[in-house]
Amino acid sequence: MTSLLTRRTAISAAFAAAALTLAACGGSPAPASGSDTSLSDIKSKGEIVIATEGTYRPFSFHEEGSGKLTGFDVEIAEAVAAKLGVKASFQETQFDGIFAGLDAKRFDTIANQISINDERKAKYTFSAPYTVSTGVVVTKADNSSIHSFSDLKGKTTAQSLTSNFYKLAVEAGANVQSVEGWAQAATLVRQGRVDATVNDKLTYLDYAKSTPDSGLKVAAESTEKTESAFVFRKGSTELTAAVDKALADLRADGTLAKISQKYFGADVTK
Repeated sequence: MTSLLTRRTAISAAFAAAALTLAACGGSPAPASGSDTSLSDIKSKGEIVIATEGTYRPFSFHEEGSGKLTGFDVEIAEAVAAKLGVKASFQETQFDGIFAGLDAKRFDTIANQISINDERKAKYTFSAPYTVSTGVVVTKADNSSIHSFSDLKGKTTAQSLTSNFYKLAVEAGANVQSVEGWAQAATLVRQGRVDATVNDKLTYLDYAKSTPDSGLKVAAESTEKTESAFVFRKGSTELTAAVDKALADLRADGTLAKISQKYFGADVTK
């Protein structure tokens, strides 16, 4: 038994000495199991796979309905990929399954106006935000009775009953008329059938850019901001850091502002 232990000790010492010799010669041990390879993985394959809906104008959509995939989020993602030195490959996915696809490693990240909240932060890692928005009260351009959310008390607003903005309108004391979405709400405001609608600022800016003679205006804006960012699986620390640096560079050189102006006529990236 003593002889066996002595042999094992000698063998262990030999392996230890060999490891030290390898290190001295410039060798390195294999990476520890579970180490972060998120950035090296995309570098080695030469692409970052990005999930997006492809039906979410103006953020991710096809020109003329069936043309090239484009949009605000698409162009931001392409610019980030270029900074990383890889190709942006998009995988169009319905929103209901977009997080499950990320969990299943079908793609590396999501670029689809994903808002940052505590529930999502508990499960995923977010980049620095590339979109900042607020809630706005939209009225006819000649409306002089509404200047703040508190002015909605007793007024009638048009809202989708499943949106967060329905809650804002109710909390302000508005009488809510149910609509299916922004287009119907804007029509009712333009026709004077309701006093206002509460919605996302980005939605209004996109509408105002494509319909400059709409006769509508932003009468009030909330102080609470919504931020949207790229989403990654937990543990993708190096990839997230690289994307954050890319976004910082794109902000500094004016690229983010330029893309934003193209789609919204304003800089919504800060």
